[in-house]
Amino acid sequence: MKYDLGRCLLQEQLEERGMSREALAGALFYKPERLADYIDNKRLMPLKTAISIADTVGCTVNDLYELIPVERSN
Repeated sequence: MKYDLGRCLLQEQLEERGMSREALAGALFYKPERLADYIDNKRLMPLKTAISIADTVGCTVNDLYELIPVERSN
């Protein structure tokens, strides 16, 4: 099945784990502003970044975005 990405769910993942953006940014050597851009849907996470974030936060890559099924038109 094909999916489109909806909104970023990183903030929700962080809140569930009691982790701050600043702590995540520090752990990955990212600027907090970069994470804010992902959370605010201003930038799309590259796959490598999503894998690193998911591993650090303790979720799956699929948990970082809403996944919207794309209906097939005939």
